Amino acid sequence: MKGALDIILTDPHEAGIRALLTQGAGAERSAYMLFGIAAITRDPWTQAERTRFISHAFLDLDEQDVVSASERHVTWQTDGFMRLLGRAQTEGLVPAIVHTHPSGKARFSKQDDRNEAELARTALIKGAPGLISVLIAGNGEIVIRIWLSATKPTTITRILHTGPRLKLVSQDHQEFDFLDRQARLFGDYTNSMITKFRCGIAGGGATGSAALPLLMRLGVREAVMFEKDHAEDTNLNRLHGARREDVAEKRAKTDIHCRTVAEAGLGMSLVAIDSWAGEPSTWDALKSCDVIFCCTDDHAGRLILNRFARFYGIAVIDVGLAMQRRGEQSFDLFARVSTLVPGHPCLLCGGFIDPRRAREEALKRSDPDVYEELKEEAYVLGEGDPSPAVVTFTTEAATMAVNEWLTGITGFAGPAGMLPTRMRRFHARDERFPSIESQPGCPCCASSVTLGRGDATPFLDMVT
Repeated sequence: MKGALDIILTDPHEAGIRALLTQGAGAERSAYMLFGIAAITRDPWTQAERTRFISHAFLDLDEQDVVSASERHVTWQTDGFMRLLGRAQTEGLVPAIVHTHPSGKARFSKQDDRNEAELARTALIKGAPGLISVLIAGNGEIVIRIWLSATKPTTITRILHTGPRLKLVSQDHQEFDFLDRQARLFGDYTNSMITKFRCGIAGGGATGSAALPLLMRLGVREAVMFEKDHAEDTNLNRLHGARREDVAEKRAKTDIHCRTVAEAGLGMSLVAIDSWAGEPSTWDALKSCDVIFCCTDDHAGRLILNRFARFYGIAVIDVGLAMQRRGEQSFDLFARVSTLVPGHPCLLCGGFIDPRRAREEALKRSDPDVYEELKEEAYVLGEGDPSPAVVTFTTEAATMAVNEWLTGITGFAGPAGMLPTRMRRFHARDERFPSIESQPGCPCCASSVTLGRGDATPFLDMVT
């Protein structure tokens, strides 16, 4: 476990933690958990190593294992703990214990220190990389630490809560004077939280170029963009920040966006990665994000980020557009925003990804010669005519996505937070919320094995 440490708590597992408070009639309660690991060799902003832990499973304690419990203590047999250690070692996960302080504060006691030191010693002897300890107090506050040795635990001060509602707890605090009007609406605490989210943008084209300055002016300090294309003449009608000289010089889109951020001088650190999201060179940066805006128009990128959101518990907000002219005065103009968080159906279940096109696009990137041969033989669909694009619609779609993220943080659209899918019909001037459910047997969102699994070999368990 190298570098800075932080935790991602996904909504289903956090619900299990919070349910413990209501189960003991005022007495302390305990449970077990398992966490996946996201090992980050190089953080894109600090260039340092980091380790993230992602909640993978919440395991209730068997009633027969509880020896005694009161409002100030809980003791249990260790048979279940030994089974936990065995599973953690087999599956490459980190074991964790959970307990409550129903009438106390979110602070580990001296008795907790003594008891956990013994459990940590056992866990380390059994080959666990550490032992995570989660404590929830009666007021709902959660604190977490990890034992990497049996002598002293390390407090984890950065906790990302992911689900339809998003919350980021961090000791890092910074205020920006230019965000005063924003703070008047959301309050200082929430405003500060917004600025601390590490945001990824997959795709620097029409929607990505619109999302970036929105995030910058919301105060986001750390962002990373994945984009491999250069500016072309046909981009100028919708690529925010682009100039005609950029086309003449064949300037990379990422260079244009870095210039936009630098000229604004609002405190954002933008890292540009000249790769498609999902390529091995992007893995560290993807795993470092707290939210990713999927602004790519290809199926291959969507397919990877669809699965990535599940494995790493990192919210992905996908933006889709469809524009078509039906007749002389008839148009179909759609924008779609889908949020990929635990509890929401994935893009495959919604029918928003064509697996065949995703495979063909991936082949075109990895082996363009073979792709062209298959295209000539009509084994692949190939490219059709360029899709229509109008800057007002692409910009509004980006705004929809960023506002969906904001409601996840602030709840301004209701306590339920982000919606699974939201669709705007520009031509009909209305908005729809299609009911989409996870399909039984979906290998992505219907499997508990994939949620919070973290690092796996091959990456995301995807065989290419």
